[in-house]
Amino acid sequence: MGMREEQFMKEALIEAEKAAAIQEVPIGAVIVMDGEIIARAHNLRETSQNAITHAETLAIQEACKKLGTWRLEGAELYVTLEPCPMCSGAIILSRIEKVVYGARDPKAGCAGTLMNLLEDERFNHQCEVVPDVLADECGGILSRFFKHLRERKKEEKKNRNTRL
Repeated sequence: MGMREEQFMKEALIEAEKAAAIQEVPIGAVIVMDGEIIARAHNLRETSQNAITHAETLAIQEACKKLGTWRLEGAELYVTLEPCPMCSGAIILSRIEKVVYGARDPKAGCAGTLMNLLEDERFNHQCEVVPDVLADECGGILSRFFKHLRERKKEEKKNRNTRL
């Protein structure tokens, strides 16, 4: 794992922090082309109440708009959590060259955990996959978020019960 991967993953973590700040599941993504960030996004599913507004899909949309093409050949996507099936599909269809992710996702990971859609040779495009970059930091932000969420729900329940 190189300094370059860590540098861009830190940028994706900044995006994840933005999501956490608005009570979104803290997942962030950046897309890099020729060593420069061309798109950045974070999860907005709760804010938008739209199932497809994951960090990766939003970053892909932004990159396509910026470049004026759906073909993101030569692009690298850095994301704090392993892509789900939907995002993996979008990554393949947009021709992203390389995907670097932080934490593995045992429930929905499709870049090596449950399956590996990104390197499946039956598709007309494959991506290089680099897993576990700053995995502890990427997993930690998620763990803290869900711990706070559980504590908040427990507190709300306690408050409801005392009012009855």
